[in-house]
Parts: sequence; C-alpha cells; structure tokens
Amino acid sequence: MSTESDALRQELEKASTLVGTARRLLATGTEVDLAALEGRVRHVCGAVLGLERSEGVAFRPGLEALVADLDLLAAALTQRNNPTSLDA
Repeated sequence: MSTESDALRQELEKASTLVGTARRLLATGTEVDLAALEGRVRHVCGAVLGLERSEGVAFRPGLEALVADLDLLAAALTQRNNPTSLDA
C-alpha cells in the first residue's frame, strides 16, 4: 500500500470518528455543525475515486462502514428534527 493510501486510510478513519462524535453529540441534545464532516467525506470519496482500482478496492469495507454510520446519523437528525408523537 502506498503512502498516499496510508494517508487516505487515516482520513477515512477521521471521517468515521467525526460521524461517531456527531451522533454522540446529537444524543445529548447538542447542536452539531456538519460542515467539517461533509468536507472530509467529500475529500475521502474523491481521493478514493482517484486511486487505481486495485488500490481503491481495499477501501470498500471502510467506505461501506462510513455509509452505514452516515445513515445512522441521518436517521438521528431526522428523528431530532421531526419527532413523531410517540417519541414526544
């Protein structure tokens, strides 16, 4: 794995950490600014697309986990902004 891939793997881990932090903050009722997260995810995705296929495929599990975490974050944001009567 190249130095570029190692750096990108670290960026992917940072993005995952940001998602987890955002979810924890939302759970405590804290407002969350997602601008930094959006930028980091955009950077990671773009960088993976720029890799050779043989190198990029190694990022698939991490990207799939990131997408799952982002889906959970989206659900938490939706729940917070549009609570149902059962949750009130």
